[in-house]
Amino acid sequence: MATGRMRRPLTTRLLALVFLAGGLCGAAAALAASAGGEAALEVAKARFRRPAAIPFPADNPYSDQKRTLGDALFHDTRLSIDNSLSCASCHDRDKGFADGKAQGRGVSGQALKRHTPGLWNLAWGAQSFWDGRARSLEEQATGPITNPDEMAQPLDALVSRLSGDAELERKFAAAFPREPQVTVLNIARALATYERTLVSPETRFDRWIGGDAKALTEQEIAGFRLFAGKAGCSNCHSGFALTDNAFHDIGLPGDDRGRGVVLRLPAADHAFKTPGLREIGRSAPYMHDGSFATLDDVLRHYESGVIDRPTLSRDLPRRLQLADPERAVLLAFLRTLTTETEPRPPDRIVVAAPVKRAPAARVTTVSQSDKAFSPTHIALRRGERLWIVNNDTRTHNVRVFDQVLDFDSGAQEPGETVEIPFPKAGSFLLFCGIHPNMELRVEVGQ
Repeated sequence: MATGRMRRPLTTRLLALVFLAGGLCGAAAALAASAGGEAALEVAKARFRRPAAIPFPADNPYSDQKRTLGDALFHDTRLSIDNSLSCASCHDRDKGFADGKAQGRGVSGQALKRHTPGLWNLAWGAQSFWDGRARSLEEQATGPITNPDEMAQPLDALVSRLSGDAELERKFAAAFPREPQVTVLNIARALATYERTLVSPETRFDRWIGGDAKALTEQEIAGFRLFAGKAGCSNCHSGFALTDNAFHDIGLPGDDRGRGVVLRLPAADHAFKTPGLREIGRSAPYMHDGSFATLDDVLRHYESGVIDRPTLSRDLPRRLQLADPERAVLLAFLRTLTTETEPRPPDRIVVAAPVKRAPAARVTTVSQSDKAFSPTHIALRRGERLWIVNNDTRTHNVRVFDQVLDFDSGAQEPGETVEIPFPKAGSFLLFCGIHPNMELRVEVGQ
């Protein structure tokens, strides 16, 4: 736990035009996809290439035994207080690991506040839930279990219930040989491990990305060009999983403040996590509130349904207009993101090697641009200050959660600089509360 919160940082408005460079990278990719050239098309395709391996955290490494245990727990109705629901009750693989309802329902039978989110490809994200209130899958795993509106199961009671099952106890011992017991932490670790293995299967889109020129039709390719170009979909739906794992206000009606409540930040009001689009044809209805029945409804929202307000995402295209043929090819492309047979996670898990961090740069100023820090690893001396310059077109929120440093920049607008003092030595992880995949490691020496 943090020992205290620092005073709000000094923010300084920079001169005009400084932050405009931040939008160039994203805009260049969009223009490339719509330009029509084969070379430009290949550049756009490369951004969606399927990774060869799955990342797992150092404090919860992968094992087959842990995955097996997590699978068993995921389908075990004893996780709910009345034995009526398992995780799989609301996260159905044939429904995109959602439940097909506008709002999910827990043990009480009452409609929940939000649509059940899908679970494909969570290994590449940081925060979980629509509002990102869980900072890891391990933290997320026990949330629905204890939520009185979902499974309503006290964790101590769950441990006692599962501990009486000899077969399950053997699974815990195999998964956690150094601590062969049924514990809350081991339950969370097993569920999180299983969820990280839920990698969506290959589709025709992946085969096209991989070099099979005939895997998509000309209509579907035209839809991809729109997706990565004029329509601006890839501003947020980027990467293999087709999500930036960030939080955006896309102009939906309603009083749900979403990420703004979690961050206690009005600039993030109405912002919700970008859902991945893999197996999107199975996961209707759509949006955090389940308000759209079809993908056509979703597209028409972006054309004419967006509510204009100050918190609207800067990545959201303004005044989008699609002709009927454009909408048709875009929908045709989106259908290529869903398998044509039963969707199954991989049988064999390939674990990604730990990411090698770049050497620490000896600098005191870091830039933010295109939803990234630059550089991403720096070294300071104790007592030095760090300046973070927002050269992006987006609002950011720099945060540090550490026992010796608790820091929140508030809303850092484009063109503003945040100043952070580092009075003590240590290794600190900085991230953006709105775009959590933005991370900066700061090594502070004596």
